[in-house]
Amino acid sequence: MVTRRGLLAGGGVVVVAGLFGRPVRADGPPSDPFTLGVASGDPSPDGFVIWTRLAVTPMSEDGRGGMGDRAYQVWWQVGHDERFSRLAASGTTWAEPSWAHSVHVEPTGLRPGREYFYRFGVDRWISPVGRTRTAPALTAQPAALGLAFLSCSQYEHGFFTGYRRIAESEPELILHLGDYVYEYAARVYNAPGGNARDHAGPETQTLAHYRQRFAQYKLDPDLRAAHAAAPWLVVFDDHEVDNNWAGAVPERPNPGFAARRTAAMRAYWENMPLRGAQRPRGTALPLHRRVHWGRLATFHLLDTRQYRDDQGCGDGYRDCPAATDPARSILGAAQESWLLDGYRRSVATWDIMGQQVFFSQRDRDAGPVRSTSQDAWDGYAACRGRIVRGWREYGVRNAVVLTGDVHAHWAADVKADFDDPHSPVVGSELVCTSLTTGGDGADSDPATHPFLAHNRHLHLYNNQRGYVHGRITPAAFTADFMTLPYVRRPGAPAQRKAGFVIEDGMPGPQRRYLRPYAGPQALSPREQADATVRDETVRP
Repeated sequence: MVTRRGLLAGGGVVVVAGLFGRPVRADGPPSDPFTLGVASGDPSPDGFVIWTRLAVTPMSEDGRGGMGDRAYQVWWQVGHDERFSRLAASGTTWAEPSWAHSVHVEPTGLRPGREYFYRFGVDRWISPVGRTRTAPALTAQPAALGLAFLSCSQYEHGFFTGYRRIAESEPELILHLGDYVYEYAARVYNAPGGNARDHAGPETQTLAHYRQRFAQYKLDPDLRAAHAAAPWLVVFDDHEVDNNWAGAVPERPNPGFAARRTAAMRAYWENMPLRGAQRPRGTALPLHRRVHWGRLATFHLLDTRQYRDDQGCGDGYRDCPAATDPARSILGAAQESWLLDGYRRSVATWDIMGQQVFFSQRDRDAGPVRSTSQDAWDGYAACRGRIVRGWREYGVRNAVVLTGDVHAHWAADVKADFDDPHSPVVGSELVCTSLTTGGDGADSDPATHPFLAHNRHLHLYNNQRGYVHGRITPAAFTADFMTLPYVRRPGAPAQRKAGFVIEDGMPGPQRRYLRPYAGPQALSPREQADATVRDETVRP
């Protein structure tokens, strides 16, 4: 019997001769081709996408995973239970060498709001079992949705224990907000105190090397467990291609950037649980899309890289006149229009933007000069203003932004005008720290962060590694900011460091306490209100 414990252990490949009467081919895969695991994503009320990629030698330098130039017929099953005693859907498809022998199957005709299990097989080999679910019916109002969101999982900087802790919590949905893989060669991007492990291969420039890099990440058993535990919603940020790239502009001059971006987009689709609608063409991958969770929530998944204008004054913190230029956009005109139209049509209790870079203003300068990050929405303030005005104009009931990128936990009020201290709060932003990027990090009292004193809409800062657990009901969006005390060695427990709640119809995250922060010194009331909660350790 396949148990939930077995799912979290990454399953085990099963070898069965002549399964279901299928003949065993003499030229079938010579060893387990399911080394990279299974995954699912983008649930709809009647289906989802299920994924695998065949690779008998996943780290092969040619990026083909040892599968050669031939196609393989793959069978797949979706079951009502873990033993597949009653099938909901099944079929066969082909794993083609042109797409790295990846398989993206989109079963339909399933029942809404139900848990399902899935697996694949080729010749005598059977994949590990994955657990997934359909979204509720479009007119349904679910009682609750449990989710986790994370970003920035640099393989070299630490072990992927956070993925394991997410899988153990059995969320219904997992969002990865970008930087799923990193492009650097070994020991180029070093964490404080040194890297825990090394990338294989050179900096990723070619399709073969991007495929190899994804394979190295997916060989990690903790990552495979998280993919097998629940459906994912994924978006990429910069490191899946090149640091801080913007549209057709790379970080550094590179006449081969179009070819590099083409390779990166292809490898991303090949290795992620994305539908056929997201299949790339050349340099373009149509990433932005919506996923509805009944009338409870609509997820607007954004692309803040492919269509943006170049950063106006470089990537860092600047007082940049271009940041307020109304002609510039981080989304591009078409995606902006698509997003605003989605808000206009929405009937959801919660409208949630799943996206990459900091949305709220973070002014580094306490004086009259505005110094903000030009790679974030601060560098495209007029575009942000148009989105926020859309929330108000279209009567969006609860606007929430989920963000990654910055390698620290933050929570923020989204204001109609960040430069007006009396401006109303119109939305909420929850920012997850990195899963591993930056190494262990350090625990901190958020009241001491210099940004919080003059950015009064910011309410939390923590520089450890981790992720965020969320629970959404018609009445509230509750967020628990989870941290791990270390990532440079495996096995860390997960700990709830802070909790916030956004109440229906009341924009802005509010602190939710279990017990007061007990720091080394007395804190003022303002500091107490922003202090880190230390409780609820989740141990392996």
